[in-house]
Amino acid sequence: MNHVFTQDTIIMRSVVVVVVLLGGGCEGVIELPKNMTIPAVFAFGDSIVDQGNNNLLKTLIYSNFPPYGKDFLGGNPTGMFTNGKSPPDLIAEELGIKDIIPAYKDKNLTAHDLPSGVSFASGGCGYDPQTSKLVSVTGLRDQLEEFKEYVGKLKGGVGEESANKILSNSVFLVVAGSDDLANTYYTLGIRRLQYDISSYADFLVASASTFLQDLYRVGARRIAVFSIPPIGCLPFQRTLAGGSLRACAENYNQAAQLVNTKLSFQLNSLNKDASMPQSRFVFIDIYTPFYDLIQHPLNYGFEVSEKGCCGTGNIEVTTLCNKYSGTCADVSKCVFWDSYHPTEKTYRFLVDHIIQKYIKRFL
Repeated sequence: MNHVFTQDTIIMRSVVVVVVLLGGGCEGVIELPKNMTIPAVFAFGDSIVDQGNNNLLKTLIYSNFPPYGKDFLGGNPTGMFTNGKSPPDLIAEELGIKDIIPAYKDKNLTAHDLPSGVSFASGGCGYDPQTSKLVSVTGLRDQLEEFKEYVGKLKGGVGEESANKILSNSVFLVVAGSDDLANTYYTLGIRRLQYDISSYADFLVASASTFLQDLYRVGARRIAVFSIPPIGCLPFQRTLAGGSLRACAENYNQAAQLVNTKLSFQLNSLNKDASMPQSRFVFIDIYTPFYDLIQHPLNYGFEVSEKGCCGTGNIEVTTLCNKYSGTCADVSKCVFWDSYHPTEKTYRFLVDHIIQKYIKRFL
């Protein structure tokens, strides 16, 4: 893996002091408790938090072309699966860390970027190892290996004590599960030959638990585990499974809620595990606020929630959402950017909600 580490490595020891003591390089929206420091944001999982890691992979799951990035830094498509900023960016911004969380595989990544966080996520990934293999993207196991590589470089630049302080005080985002249910289980149906939905939910939660414990062992302590959203209400799934009226596919939503319930219970167990002192595994319920937004968009300043802004909005995603697709006249009215991913405005609403609700649980 080729990253650019030039003279910045020499100054990392001074850079990290600023990061650790001040919490980053931009003014935060959220005022943290006096005894709380968050120097960095890291992300693992799928396309919701993929900052461009899929750009160089031989896969169909990528988005570094127009109209993706239409409203990002002057219309620059970087590989994020939305029109503007993504959740890692917005969370880092609100915490006052920095404006943009880079992809770990970004060829322009420098040593200066490392202490304040990167994303290892890969669009199309899931808790089920088969999910990433089906679309040739980076699975969670390989994301963890990249994180270990990152930790080695961080320790080499700032020293072990400072690196451990960064890791133990940072927030780690884990976003996965949607592709497992929507694609591997339902659309492609591969796992339905082996599991009923309850046993598949158990399998996903067991896989998630193993990953989270491994993440802890490498140095993570504050780990935000996002619930699966109401995948049956995604425009793509409405088209495939919502009938002639394109209603929300309620069996998909029920499956998401089943996994979420089991996952929340498992996180409670991990928090009580004496072998992982100082761990904070926090279950982030994104399902409830997102479902209410989709069902009542007018209540939140939106108008369209049953289709995306790109193309017809019913089926376009990744390479089907391209420069020939066209986009809606006013993206600010739309909950979804393409048929699978929310707009930056939607992400801002959800991020504001979760930070206000959950930030103190990491104390």
